[in-house]
Amino acid sequence: MKPYERPPDEGGLFVPAIEPKLRRTCQVADYYYAAALTNFLLSGSFPLIVQNMNNLIEKQLDSSRSLQLLSEISGDEPLSQRELSRRLGIAVGLVNSYLKNLVSKGFVRVKNFPSNRYAYLLTPQGIAEKSRLAYQHLSYFTSLYTVARQDYLDLFRRLEQSGVREIVFCGVDEVAEVAYLSLQETGLKLVAVLEDARRGEAFFGVPVASMIEGVLLERALLVITSLKRRDELAQKLKDLGVASSRVFVAGDV
Repeated sequence: MKPYERPPDEGGLFVPAIEPKLRRTCQVADYYYAAALTNFLLSGSFPLIVQNMNNLIEKQLDSSRSLQLLSEISGDEPLSQRELSRRLGIAVGLVNSYLKNLVSKGFVRVKNFPSNRYAYLLTPQGIAEKSRLAYQHLSYFTSLYTVARQDYLDLFRRLEQSGVREIVFCGVDEVAEVAYLSLQETGLKLVAVLEDARRGEAFFGVPVASMIEGVLLERALLVITSLKRRDELAQKLKDLGVASSRVFVAGDV
């Protein structure tokens, strides 16, 4: 089967060939959706979406966890590595790795207690580092808002110019709210929001469905709107049989 075919009377639009089992469930109107998507992908615009958000996320992850650890340790309550692991939502081994790094830099010291128990205490240098990371964290979120706002706006405008009219958000967090603000500057319509943990709720008046429900009911393009879980969500969509050509991530290359 040829990768693209031209249906009759469709002007100059190229339409992706549809597998026979999918063709049986598709309406004729779906050809126009496929045409808009194909024109967008063939235009060369998609690979040009800026990658600034990717760099921000990777760079911030370590400092964010370090700040969380320093903040937890700064309290009066002695905390075990297991308890720190529970509070931060990361593996005990990863907590141990971060603590060793903080100790080696002089930000944290270890105090021994009877029965092989330990307490982690901030040094004066650790207190200063905690303040520095807190300021950096605030600056990061300011930058994140600015970059995310523009990246989603760029993506939505390119989709709109390519003939796309409806999209679905996948993932609900603070970045989804930023994406929604960008969406309001375009003519695109948000027809569904997918997030298993928020099923049954409403996102700016749009009902939130589970991912499997959304994939079955909606054929619009899917835009991942969570940076923290974007890889997880992308993989879940793939596992549900969603073609990668239907999934978009702002800031991806």
